[in-house]
Amino acid sequence: MSDFSSALSVTASGLRAQAQRLLVVSENIANADTPGFRRKTLPFGREVQTGAMVGEVRTGDVRLDRRALPRIYDPGHPLADATGHYNGSGVDLIVELADARQAQRSYEANLKMFEQTRQMSSGLMDLLRR
Repeated sequence: MSDFSSALSVTASGLRAQAQRLLVVSENIANADTPGFRRKTLPFGREVQTGAMVGEVRTGDVRLDRRALPRIYDPGHPLADATGHYNGSGVDLIVELADARQAQRSYEANLKMFEQTRQMSSGLMDLLRR
């Protein structure tokens, strides 16, 4: 039964990681028009326990994109400097929507794997009761 529990823990960790990723992507989308906002990213890693064949997914700390922010010319904007420019947002909505779709698909795949593992475990328990 430990194989079933490790499979469930791996898929559950994948579900948690993709949920956190969707949270970060939604923050980026919400701030797409905020001047000076830097895009946030969430790195993934693997956490392997000693002697285990598979590892759980873990998320790292949220990182800020360090690319230069776009300079926007709008002399009437309250944040504009003496040249009439201000820093725009570092969020590209196309990239964020693609990341959101990828996270959603990964979440769905982990959920399906979780459900299949649970069904296999239940089937095994039924066989053992006979």
